[in-house]
Amino acid sequence: MCGIAGIWSKNEPNFVRIESSLKLLCHRGPDDQKYKTFRTKNGMHAALLFTRLAIIDLDPRASQPMGYGGLWLTINGEIYNYREIRKELEEQGINFHTSSDTEVLLKGLHTYGWNVLDKLEGMWALAVYDENTNRLTLCRDRFGEKPLSYIKTKEGVFYASEVRVLQQLTGKSLVTNKLQLQRFLVNGYKSLYKTNETFFEDVVDVPAKTLLHFNDDGTTNSEVYWKPNLEINEDIDFNEAVIQSKEKLVRSLDLRLRADVPLAFSLSGGVDSVSLVSLAKRELGAPVHGFTIRNSDSRYEEWQLVDKVVKELNLDHTYVDLSSKNFLENLQMLIAHRKNPISTITYYVQWLLMQKVSEMGFKVVIGGTGADELYTGYYDHHLFYIASLNGKARENAIESWSLNLKQFIQNPFLSNPNLFAEKPDFRDHIYLDAELYKTFLIDNFDEKFSENKYHVDSLKNRMLNELFEETIPVIMHEEDLNAMNFSIENRSPYLDRELFETTAKFPTRIMIRNGRAKAILRESVRGIAPDAVLDNARKIGFNAPIENLLDLDNNEVQRHILSDSPIFDIVKREFISNFLAKRGLNNSESKFLFSFLSAKLFLEA
Repeated sequence: MCGIAGIWSKNEPNFVRIESSLKLLCHRGPDDQKYKTFRTKNGMHAALLFTRLAIIDLDPRASQPMGYGGLWLTINGEIYNYREIRKELEEQGINFHTSSDTEVLLKGLHTYGWNVLDKLEGMWALAVYDENTNRLTLCRDRFGEKPLSYIKTKEGVFYASEVRVLQQLTGKSLVTNKLQLQRFLVNGYKSLYKTNETFFEDVVDVPAKTLLHFNDDGTTNSEVYWKPNLEINEDIDFNEAVIQSKEKLVRSLDLRLRADVPLAFSLSGGVDSVSLVSLAKRELGAPVHGFTIRNSDSRYEEWQLVDKVVKELNLDHTYVDLSSKNFLENLQMLIAHRKNPISTITYYVQWLLMQKVSEMGFKVVIGGTGADELYTGYYDHHLFYIASLNGKARENAIESWSLNLKQFIQNPFLSNPNLFAEKPDFRDHIYLDAELYKTFLIDNFDEKFSENKYHVDSLKNRMLNELFEETIPVIMHEEDLNAMNFSIENRSPYLDRELFETTAKFPTRIMIRNGRAKAILRESVRGIAPDAVLDNARKIGFNAPIENLLDLDNNEVQRHILSDSPIFDIVKREFISNFLAKRGLNNSESKFLFSFLSAKLFLEA
């Protein structure tokens, strides 16, 4: 895991800006910082910047930019199956001078060209300059786990792992994108990756599963290198799905345990993370140290389940108590450092956890991101499942839903089990209360919910939209920034190509059982993970209401929130004042107030 940045320009590189950009990226790569520049035959200039967090092959010989056969590579991420690819290349007579995954990827590129991407299992944002073709190529992994943004100016193209480095590289202030802020405030975080816009005008992300080529003649072209097979296999029954799921998940986790530094696990009381620690401990014999946020709010507290897991699995474990101490100061510092709003309070909470992981000397943390999008997990998934059934099967599913889940549901639209059976295209539950929140804005804003048509199956289509557009892009962006703030690499075993393509084949009719989502995952680890977790239908995760961290009755806090700010050129101050007078905010209101505060501090940074 590292930081990368670079330039593709008609002008010679500004070396002062390059050096200062490397300093800004140091937290992503404290172990080494280097750069290399090139000039093409047509007079274009390229610069590859790199800061290293050493995870595999800690020797300086594995640093970057790394060159071979006219190719020069910088990569942020890990190629987990590098040993298998190395063996294949060695059988072709190719020699290696390091034990790093970087050298394997570089020589794989030289041997196979960009077809090597089809062989890779990993996460990456990379830049390759090819001296043979005088071309710069940017690329991100299939699920967009690692970030890479760029901006085009009249001088050229500038790219970086973090947005704030773009400002340093260009020597120009970035212009805030007001529309993206409005989108965030009204429609929430699930709207942020529906377009190619970011919080800054002209700054865009390199798309996931895409190659972006900048050519010596000034042209640019892109190509999608991965188009997953989404065809459902109706012949797969539940038991066969469980067998296939376990095989692919164990393989994925085993690959992601490869490191030359200590690993930790993010652990909640949910199926996602408990499945991983259980497999790591009992199936793969790996040392496991779990870290858990402990919340005093009964709506979000899981410590009793976590205690059972720790005891049954005999885990090394650390609790991180949720604290309101210095909340505003921390939030202000974090947003200024990121040069982005924090999308939800969950990622402030996660930042506290990462801080503790770092203090205890771990450099890699493994988490459960992606299980909801592969196996089902969100409350609306149950209603899509119910809508797919008929007759007695639907009646039984509704009965199980009522018994196991109904009491936990806070979104009012999802309290009707027949919602999608009656209204298949209903989606107002996703941008909840958007009609209210848009009245808070000074300018008119009205952007309705939309989703891509990935699949004819409604549940599968919903999960794919979450995976590629709505939830996973936001989560991965936030998790990367939180982890790299403390020079930690974050890994997500559920975001694995083979696992994804396996679960994508599973029919909707077997995805949920007895009112419990992730039915296939639960049975995949039955007898390995504690039954207390596998039989629990409630979904929580790392979360907290804003009132747990901020005393809204405190006059000083209210003055801070209502103080003069550029945010009040976007939001009506009196509406926020009235909002603060409310007590006992519901889940939607708590999320909005945090979004407002996050946007306010972003504009003030």
